[in-house]
This record gives sequence, C-alpha cells and structure tokens, in this order.
Amino acid sequence: MRSAEYVRHDAVGLAELVAAGEVAPAELEAAARAAARAVDRLGAVVETWPTDDRPHPGSAPLAGVPFLIKDIGVTMAGRRTELGSRLAAGHVAPADSFLMRRFRRAGLVTFGRTATPELAYDITTEPVLYGATRNPWDPERSAGGSSGGAAAAVAAGVVPVAHGTDAAGSLRIPAACTGTFGLKPTRGRISMGPDADEVFHGLAVHGVVSRTVRDSAVLLDLARGPEPGDPYTAPEPSRPYAEEVTRPPGPLRVGVLAQAWGGRRTTAPVADALARTVDLLDSLGHRVAEAQAPLGAGWEDFVLAHARLSTANIAATVDALAAALGRPADASTLEPVTLAAHRDGQRVSGPQLVAALAVRNQVARGLARAFDAYDVLLTPTLPDLPPPLGALAEGAAALDGLGWTDRLLDRSPFTAVFNVTGTPAMSVPLTADPGTGLPIGMQFAAAHGREDRLFRLAGQLERASPWADRIPAVWAGHPTDR
Repeated sequence: MRSAEYVRHDAVGLAELVAAGEVAPAELEAAARAAARAVDRLGAVVETWPTDDRPHPGSAPLAGVPFLIKDIGVTMAGRRTELGSRLAAGHVAPADSFLMRRFRRAGLVTFGRTATPELAYDITTEPVLYGATRNPWDPERSAGGSSGGAAAAVAAGVVPVAHGTDAAGSLRIPAACTGTFGLKPTRGRISMGPDADEVFHGLAVHGVVSRTVRDSAVLLDLARGPEPGDPYTAPEPSRPYAEEVTRPPGPLRVGVLAQAWGGRRTTAPVADALARTVDLLDSLGHRVAEAQAPLGAGWEDFVLAHARLSTANIAATVDALAAALGRPADASTLEPVTLAAHRDGQRVSGPQLVAALAVRNQVARGLARAFDAYDVLLTPTLPDLPPPLGALAEGAAALDGLGWTDRLLDRSPFTAVFNVTGTPAMSVPLTADPGTGLPIGMQFAAAHGREDRLFRLAGQLERASPWADRIPAVWAGHPTDR
C-alpha cells in the first residue's frame, strides 16, 4: 500500500480493509514505517522497533492497524520507556501495563513510541533527550505538549490514532496545535495500573489523539474499564461510544467562556474562531449563551495547589528513578525546570498537600454545579495560536516550581481545570486562522461520566464542518514525503 492511499483511511477504515482481505497487516505496517521516515524531520517518533504482534485479520476490532504509544504512562514489555528524560535513558520496561494489554487485545500493531517533554511536565514537546517535536502545519512552531509527538505523528499521517496522556491538557493542547481530535476521558475511565493507582493525584488520564472522531470513540471503548486494585472507576456508558458518534445530540444548552478564570487573555484570532464556532452551534439548533461557571477557588490558590500537587509528584518520580537506575538527580540528568520542580516538591509538607487536595475538591464541586445549567461548556482550547519553538522556555531556568507551573497555566488556562475536576473534555479542530492557516481547537467539556454527550456532539460537528481534507505542510501522503 502506497503512502498516498494509506493516509486516506482512519483506523476503523484500515481495520475494515484488513478484515475484508484487501490488505495485509504487514502491508499496513510497512506503509506506516514509510510514513514515519517521510516525516522524520518533525521529531514526532523517537523510536521504532520490530513488531511481534501478528493479529489474524478480523480477529479483533482493530486487527492489523499500526499504532504508536507515548514515551510515558504506558509500558510495553521489552521496550524502552524513557519518559523524555536523560534520567531514564535506556530504561526497558519489564512488563506490559494494563492499558498495553488492552491495546494488544484490540489488534493494534504497536511499532514505536512518540516524543514527550521531560516527565510530561510541559505544554510543548522540546526535551533535551531527543530534541524538539515540530508542528506539521509550520515546523518552526510547537506541536504542543505533552502528547506533542503523538499529535504530530497523527496530523502528519504516520498513524491515524496514537496513545497519549493528559494531566493538564496534554491531549487537548497538542490536538489544538496540530488540527487533530483529542478527548480527555473521565477520571477512572481507563486504568493507570498496575504500577500506579493514580498519577498526579488523579489529574492524569490516558487517552488518544486521532484524525476522526470515530477512531477516538472506538479506542475508548476498547481501553475503558476497571482493573483489579483500581482506586475508583467511572460509570459504565449505556452503549458503546462508537454508536454515540452517529446519534444526534439533540438541542444542547451550551455555556460559552471566551476568557479563562485566570491566565492570559484570549487573542483576536482565537476569539474570532470561537465566534464562528458559536455561529455553527446556533445553526445546528443548540442554545448558546455566555456561561456563568465560577471556578470554586481563586486563580492564585488554584495555581498554588496545582504546583504543589505537580511538584510533589515530580519529586517522588525523580527520586524513585534515580534510586532504581543508580543515577544522580542533577543537571547531568534533568532539565532546569524539572530540577526546580524536584526541589520544590521535596519541600511540600503533608499539610500543604492535603490543602492542595482540598482546593481540588473546591474546584470539582464548584464546576459540577455549572453542569446543572449547561449540558456542555465551550471554551477555546488555547488562548493563542501555537507558539514558536523555544518561546515557552525563555527565562525558564530562573523559575522555581511554582513559577514554572504558573507559566504553564498562564499559557493554557482553559484545560487544566477539567483535569482537576476529573470530568471529560475534548478539543475539536473546527477552525483555522485565516492569516496563517494554523489550526485552532475548540474545547467542549461535560459533566462527570458524560463522554457519550461529547461524542454525539463531536460527531455532529464533524459532519457539519469536516476537517479530514485539511492537509498540513508536512504530510506523509505528499509525493515528496513518500
């Protein structure tokens, strides 16, 4: 299968070709590897490997579909997982995580891993370990983070869907930057085990980024569900999410937040994109109004709580890695912002951590009340266009852990809130900036456990304003990128 044909299909479409005997899994894998080589200059895929999965055609929902996992959060037995850090360079996972087992059962053929910033503690993907990931729409700009490698690979046509994680927007931010679809599930929807019960005190979840809505729905159907020992689970859906994509959402009450609860203001190109999205929703019969959705805590208290939760977890992770691998936790193994977070995290006291969790509860309770008045909340995913590479790191070496967290939340003030609440949220690539052609994502959030509502709405939006034909500058289907 040639690259130009391969990139035309999403994961469901490729699986249908395999099941019908029109293409062999080995042909798809070869096409995916060729696509990865063609767009290698993006720095999205940091390693590929020989595959040992040989699913029989039609034996699993996505049998034979090429797949990539993020270099953090999920482990594959015998494969490196380096967390984007020199501290973990060369580390080989001894066993599959629970989620990796589900990916195998789905029939996916995982042939490599994608880039992440160090310990996923950034909203751009520019780690020292393997360099910057570039945006397929403009290689001088960021692909977002922390699942920037996954989003860039999907946007450029390497794979139709890829694994990612999201602790403060890490699926939705790169999806917005690269013109792809990214949904953060409800906390507890996908197991984080067995090596962790929760990550970042419940802020982090697994998910995927995809070019089509149905691929994300099918993958969530295959990945969701509790595992033994999980600390909590999400309510079971009434039907498969794949079925929700084609069901009409009905008229929804949509609350719009043009400006975030804190952080930087929404820029003119993004505000214009939001206005166009509101017009689209109006035309589809939804009831759209400016939202009243109090955060439940002051912005400074929110940032401080987020910093304490993040840095305490970073410190524990760094100490465990250093001890296990026999390496120092210093400038030879860690980037400046990670070192700063490590220092701050070691100083977070027990009472301070409990107080941060109390703020988490205040925010969760406060925003839960907003969903009594609105079926979904609409915000821009990001307040600005994707930044130039290197912009976020300017002066970062002088920041402490709180200062770095404040910078991250200032640049992405809409997304992290829904990690704190644990509720589902998605970035939908509905619009683009007319001046630059760069994609602009719109974020929709729903109440706890209501991914079904988001998938129904996403399916309707995809049909009304399709994005599949938008092709980035760096694309594996171009004749020059074969």
